[in-house]
Amino acid sequence: MWQSPNDVVLISDPRVTGIPVQESGEPLTDVRGRLRVDTRLADDAGAYAHLRSGLLDRLERAERRLPDGYHLLIVEGYRPIATQRRIFDAYRAGLHTTFPEMSPDESYVAASRYVSPVEVAPHTAGAAVDLTLCDPDGVEYDMGTQVNDNPEQSDGACYTAAPGISGDARAHRKLLASVLEPAGLVNYPTEWWHWSYGDRYWAMATQSPNARYGPVAFPA
Repeated sequence: MWQSPNDVVLISDPRVTGIPVQESGEPLTDVRGRLRVDTRLADDAGAYAHLRSGLLDRLERAERRLPDGYHLLIVEGYRPIATQRRIFDAYRAGLHTTFPEMSPDESYVAASRYVSPVEVAPHTAGAAVDLTLCDPDGVEYDMGTQVNDNPEQSDGACYTAAPGISGDARAHRKLLASVLEPAGLVNYPTEWWHWSYGDRYWAMATQSPNARYGPVAFPA
């Protein structure tokens, strides 16, 4: 049977979904040319390489705090609503196949460990970024799993505080947190690579009365 990580507030939790959004109106801004960007999830329109301007500013601040030999590597930022819905529905359907005893409510919660439900997804607001660390040549450091390995693939090693990863991977995750947290970002604890600012999960984690960014359409 699937298990939820202990002591983690999932993004589907009413404590998150019930937070209102007071939209700031900040534009989506292209990350390319300002930070290193990986193309493994690139789309033709380049939406993946866009973030809200306030989040991008904070990532640049975090980049400057890294020691020599380390850089942020952006894997995915903004995600269109239709894409988010397709990813969530596909992962949820896969969980039903693997765990047929799941109820619809259980599969919704279980899916939210790895993919945000579309109605609260920070990627559709340009408020979340999936990223890792690389060296000056773009070679990624050991982080314990690949970006986007789900809980089933990684046997839970994707959880930020997973105990069964190497010392190097643990140190690299701590290094990532040591520059992103002072810049104002928060981590989604089931995905070491997922950090956000200004979304509902950020508001819950920082006890802000409202989120700053809601779903936004990508410019044509």
